[in-house]
Amino acid sequence: MFSHVTLGSNDIDASKRFYDAVLGVLGAPEGVIDERGRLIYMHGGGRLVITRPVDGNAAASGNGHTLGFLAPSTSAVDAWHAAGIESGGVTAENPPGIRNATEGRVVYLAYLRDPSGNKLCGFHKISG
Repeated sequence: MFSHVTLGSNDIDASKRFYDAVLGVLGAPEGVIDERGRLIYMHGGGRLVITRPVDGNAAASGNGHTLGFLAPSTSAVDAWHAAGIESGGVTAENPPGIRNATEGRVVYLAYLRDPSGNKLCGFHKISG
């Protein structure tokens, strides 16, 4: 359904350290900064672009916005969360753990805010 997701950043270098760490534990290669100064990650057919806002204003996180990343296991979610904390992110919501989702699904989630305040989720489906 999606070709790419773009998030704003006020500090591309801090974002690169953070996203190299959290996406690296999920198997994504290191991000590349293109000729326009955008940080780009490509993995599993998807593309994540981190950029300074084109309107010249400061980047700000979206109210109600969360970007989720699939993880192959609960331990990968934990590693994703730890890498994020070690690389300048902060925990958002509850600590990593099991959540009972809708329709009988059981999932394992961890939430972070990146250095620019964007809310992210590490996600692993356990059942349902």
